[in-house]
Amino acid sequence: MTRLSVEMLAADTVQPITSAGHAQLGIAVLAGIAVIVFLITKFKLHAFLALTIGSLVLGAVAGAPLDKAIVSFTTGLGSTVAGVGVLIALGAILGKLLADSGGADQIVDTILAKAGGRAMPWAMVLIASVIGLPLFFEVGIVLLIPVVLMVARRGNYSLMRIGIPALAGLSVMHGLIPPHPGPLVAIDAVKANLGVTLALGIVVAIPTVIIAGPLFSKVAARWVDVQAPDRMIPERASESLERRPGFGATLATVLLPVVLMLAKALVDIVIDDPADMTQRVFDVVGSPLVALLAAVIVAFFTLGRPAGFTKGRLQQTVEKGLMPIAGILLIVGAGGGFKQTLIDCGVGQMILDISKDWSIPALLLAWLIAVAIRLATGSATVATVSAAGLVAPLAADMSTTHTALLVLAIGAGSLFFSHVNDAGFWLVKEYFGLSVGQTVKTWSVMETIISVVAGGLVLLLSLVI
Repeated sequence: MTRLSVEMLAADTVQPITSAGHAQLGIAVLAGIAVIVFLITKFKLHAFLALTIGSLVLGAVAGAPLDKAIVSFTTGLGSTVAGVGVLIALGAILGKLLADSGGADQIVDTILAKAGGRAMPWAMVLIASVIGLPLFFEVGIVLLIPVVLMVARRGNYSLMRIGIPALAGLSVMHGLIPPHPGPLVAIDAVKANLGVTLALGIVVAIPTVIIAGPLFSKVAARWVDVQAPDRMIPERASESLERRPGFGATLATVLLPVVLMLAKALVDIVIDDPADMTQRVFDVVGSPLVALLAAVIVAFFTLGRPAGFTKGRLQQTVEKGLMPIAGILLIVGAGGGFKQTLIDCGVGQMILDISKDWSIPALLLAWLIAVAIRLATGSATVATVSAAGLVAPLAADMSTTHTALLVLAIGAGSLFFSHVNDAGFWLVKEYFGLSVGQTVKTWSVMETIISVVAGGLVLLLSLVI
């Protein structure tokens, strides 16, 4: 079993901080979510405060000692900021370097010149799918956001028309396609064939991303007709720059972390020996932190130097890149704290216990279990690992193709309806400048479309292969 799956399974077996029954836990979950939504929509309370209060309400209704509920929340907040927060910061610096040097202008101008009008959403979904293949969703978001916002503004597109295809491409890769960590954990848990899973995953992913991306974006743009927010959009680089970086150098800089993380994933697959020196080296250079840090450092030379940046200008650019993300970091961290409170109260285990008695086909059971855990905990990874662990015994009598489809069913279910307990929900909301309701009507519905379409295609494939 991979190290990631061992860590996640270990996390799932931690003793709950409350002895509440299933009914009480269910009421606690509803109460916590209701408080968060009510405080934000009715009282216009900042999302960070609403998530903090909602987490405490959840723990109180579940009967957890208040001190343990606080520890759960702060632990989840800290781990989320430690993991995702650093990536957001590095991505923000890279995005500011792209903007100030003229590199982002170069990418946007090239995209607009090559793919205009109706082709633009299709171009965005393709770019996002390629970039998102080896990346965690949050990493892909921070890499793509500057490009998405600038394309929307320069091309005078609705933000949803450009943003939804990009988000769909990232999300589908996140849930369905190895070598992404989520599918790899499920493959290992149910002993599926990686090659077969990858091939079938592509078959499922292509129509799924088309429906949830370019096609749904037409509807989303009518539901939520907004433009790129001024506070997050990178400004056009100053005309006083000596010159702009070349398109090739800019693209190579942006793709550097993608290449490094993909190389790590491939080495892990080929070697699969933690003691091997080659794998240990790639485990370091291909980690999201090091990969993004490397891209930032390389950007000093490939973007800053051609633009004539001095050391002082580079320092100023880094500082300005970090300033707008303080609120985002706190909100995303609080979302992680709420998720950890749910898990520590035993909500994930409650879903597993209830689902054991469901008498339905294995693939549909796997999808439903992943959906339930995703809704309860907000974590696609927790949903994937928990569901895979529960249905793994069912894979013993399955064919190679059906075992692969089992992995895809779990992955599809893990993406269902992202809402207020998901850090990704708040990331999208803040970056795109949306209200909670607008985020639900666009991002949450898109995630649901991905989950339902992919799950339906998996069931359909199971009847013909």
